[in-house]
Amino acid sequence: MTEQIKEQAVKQVVEPVVETKVESAVSQTAEPTAEQNEASIALVESREAIAVTEPVQELPLNLKAPELYINRELSHLQFNIRVLEQALDETHPLMERLMFLLIFSSNLDEFFEIRVAELMGQLKYSRESVGPDALHPQAVMNRVGEICSAQVERQYKILNETIFPELEKENIHFQRRRDWTDEQIEWIRIFFEEKVQPVVSPIGLDPSHPFPRLINKSLNFIVELDGKDAFGRESGMAIIPAPRSLPRLIRLPDNLCDGGDNLIFLSSIIHEFADELFPGMKVEGCYQFRITRNADLTFDSEEVEDLARTLRGELHSRKYGDAVRLEIDQRTPEDLIRFLWREFSLDEAHTYRVDGPVNLTRMMALRDLVDGKKLCWKPFTPGMSGKYKQKNIFDVLRQKDQLLHHPFQSFSPVVDLLRQAAKDPKVLAIKQTLYRTGVNSDIVDALVDAARSGKEVTVVIELRARFDEESNLQLAGRLQEAGALVVYGVVDFKTHAKMMLVVRREEGKLVRYAHLGTGNYHSGTARLYTDYSYMTSDADVGEDVHKIFQQLTGMGKILRLKKLHNAPFTLHSRMIEMIEREGKHGEQGHIIVKINGLTEPQLIRALYQASQKGVKIELIVRGMCRLRPGIEGISENISVRSIIGRFLEHTRVYYFGNKGKPDVLCASADWMERNMLNRVETGFPLSGKLADRVKRDLDLYLADNSRSWELHSDGSYTLNKPGEDEELISAQDTLLKEFAS
Repeated sequence: MTEQIKEQAVKQVVEPVVETKVESAVSQTAEPTAEQNEASIALVESREAIAVTEPVQELPLNLKAPELYINRELSHLQFNIRVLEQALDETHPLMERLMFLLIFSSNLDEFFEIRVAELMGQLKYSRESVGPDALHPQAVMNRVGEICSAQVERQYKILNETIFPELEKENIHFQRRRDWTDEQIEWIRIFFEEKVQPVVSPIGLDPSHPFPRLINKSLNFIVELDGKDAFGRESGMAIIPAPRSLPRLIRLPDNLCDGGDNLIFLSSIIHEFADELFPGMKVEGCYQFRITRNADLTFDSEEVEDLARTLRGELHSRKYGDAVRLEIDQRTPEDLIRFLWREFSLDEAHTYRVDGPVNLTRMMALRDLVDGKKLCWKPFTPGMSGKYKQKNIFDVLRQKDQLLHHPFQSFSPVVDLLRQAAKDPKVLAIKQTLYRTGVNSDIVDALVDAARSGKEVTVVIELRARFDEESNLQLAGRLQEAGALVVYGVVDFKTHAKMMLVVRREEGKLVRYAHLGTGNYHSGTARLYTDYSYMTSDADVGEDVHKIFQQLTGMGKILRLKKLHNAPFTLHSRMIEMIEREGKHGEQGHIIVKINGLTEPQLIRALYQASQKGVKIELIVRGMCRLRPGIEGISENISVRSIIGRFLEHTRVYYFGNKGKPDVLCASADWMERNMLNRVETGFPLSGKLADRVKRDLDLYLADNSRSWELHSDGSYTLNKPGEDEELISAQDTLLKEFAS
């Protein structure tokens, strides 16, 4: 495979891929003509002739050749498959294995709502564009369909043949209708009559009752009917939308069962009593289905006068975007499926026949319905140094910069910095960016308290944080009511930077305290995501953060920063410079990058060039990665691994060896086009002991041989395992033991 990829890259030097800006979108709106096909064949033959007549090593390699890039969407699916694999990992507690299986569903929902919807839109409106891999959107769609069909079938097989039987052994039972006792049926009937029937609105389909607009990802049933209703109508078909207010899992009373935890699905109740929703008629069949819709919010930025008002208008439409996927009970007759295809403008390629509930994500409620503590990960208390408990946090930061690694170390000092600032009479102003935080959080409470106490509070809220738009609109309203100045950043550039600035008067001077992070200001995700928090009283850092806030809230030219690098202005070019500098060091060069996604073509080409010069490049990329490692003559010095474990790896760290004088930076930005070129991001340097600590963490992740997956040049991943004489190493477990209790 490696030789084939390299050969194709050599051939591409005859006719390089044309790109615009950083990553090209080459429009392909028509099929090639016969003449073009003949010309292409002749060109390929000429390339082969060149490859044969000239030694490969003498040909310059075209690093824009599409064979050197993995398709973004297909790489994204590979990440989701790695998540699904965790459901089979017997070293995880059983309930956590189920959660991984359900997270796979949640991830796939978003993948269809955004990525597949984008591809379908390109094809629908003849706006096809390709990335560096040059795969046409239709080819990508075909491959996506193949992969998703196979993996969804596998998911339900794991659920039915592995997870459910193992839950049974733990006395957690999902009762099927055929196994209900007479006493249970009577209880379920009462539940249906009192809780379900009053809020269900069955819809018979006829000329005066057209097919209803069904909400994105809602549970529904298509019903076959026989007979005439009270008005003499004989439509033969109906739709039952399941009320979204009802739980999808219901626990049966213990006194009606033989022990353990016994649960039934709402879908089973509706199936059982569907006849009662159509009195006098016979239900010939009742089949559950779910529609996934395009959920991306789009608007013309040039037409926007009030971003908040525009978003409020768009949020409602998200529920009713174009259909992109149909999930349906595999027992559904084909004529009913074809009927749904016509209603939703879908076909077989977008249909997933499933052997179980169509809305698996709602099964996450199981945690709260059963006592399954022994089936979950052992709880832990994030570590926290006594200095944060005993001292004023401003005194701590004046003495020394602080670096926290969440969730192994507590997020509380970050919240305490804001709480103390809100109450401290010496604090004059607070500035904060918020991306995903939630309306009711400790961070927001502290900002509200500060504003009400008369401090100058400025908050930059990113309204377009995907799927958090509504929450952020509510958050903005709450802060504005408290007297805070709320701005929404820059329309065409999402504010993704994680920054907090506190201005305090000390001995007649103004001192700035700053927090910079790789993750969001959210106490909940700080227990689930790995992130770094950096707190400092460094005057240059404080001034840089102040300037970035100036750019966000005011207007003016680009301001020169002393220590920080920010996107979309300097971060990308600085990364290119540092990669090229390592290239000059040749085999003495060393690069380690830990990020969530690597897709930006210029950065990938720079890494390829550094690899060709002998630089050792170690990449830890959790999700999407377009770079192909291990190609002789191009990327044989590059390794790529992905860590999937108890916590979602979220830190962004860049290490450049620089011949013994390393540069270490943390950042809010991944190495993706959107982060480097279309968002406001910050990268902050670390030095001394803090830099050494981050390097030790990176080395630990690179040594992980139990939760790490190795990427190969063909785009596949394999799980790393320890050798016979090697110690089992899990980076996350090691950090938990070191810092938490």
